[in-house]
Amino acid sequence: MTVATDFTFKLMPFRLAAAVVALLVVGGALFLRGPDPITHPLPVMAQRPVILPDASALYVQRNEVTVAEWNICHVEGSCTLHLRARADLDPATTPATGLSYVDVSEYLTWINAVTGHDFRLPTASEWEFMAQSVLPDAPDPIFTDPSLTWASAYLTEGLAPRALKPQGSFSVSPEGIADLDGSVWEWTQDCYAGADEGISAARCPAFFVGGEHIAAMSFLVRDPARGGCAVGTPPAHLGMRLVSDERV
Repeated sequence: MTVATDFTFKLMPFRLAAAVVALLVVGGALFLRGPDPITHPLPVMAQRPVILPDASALYVQRNEVTVAEWNICHVEGSCTLHLRARADLDPATTPATGLSYVDVSEYLTWINAVTGHDFRLPTASEWEFMAQSVLPDAPDPIFTDPSLTWASAYLTEGLAPRALKPQGSFSVSPEGIADLDGSVWEWTQDCYAGADEGISAARCPAFFVGGEHIAAMSFLVRDPARGGCAVGTPPAHLGMRLVSDERV
């Protein structure tokens, strides 16, 4: 007669959550049954795609990537950075911030590998287009002399909120995209030097980020207060949002 008995014990955690392994005893033989695989649900996308000026559809993540979503990538060894939410914020609803372009590239490689989908960052023009319905109209310049455009920018910008808040704290676009006008500025895939100059993303020193205005940030910067942007108020926080050219 064969008797099967199951019991479980916790191993030392190789990941953030402790792995649970089952021992199965059948007819005196001992078998090791591994933990169930981690599931990777697809990111939640906005209700409707953004229809771009060329009539193509852009599928956009409803919210920015959160701390909890990011840390799954870290736990699985694909993202170097480990994030912590403030004590008064829930990691599941707090945007992942303090991200450099290198960091977001790691996340993109991971999310595409585990979901089998083709996610990417938006271009700067795509970001501006999808945010235009929730961002305030650009004010008239204070100076008309083109050489003083930079001065106009510094004097008229800086009106957006800067405190980090949970997802859903700001406006929602007609397509259902949340917080494009919030305090998190989002990386785009466009190199500041410009594609026309023939610089590949792998060699680009700075990329555009979308927020109150389009700014340029060094690809290594995680804290925008210590980095720099070409013109205007520095971003408050650096985060990311996924887009796709295909329905998710």
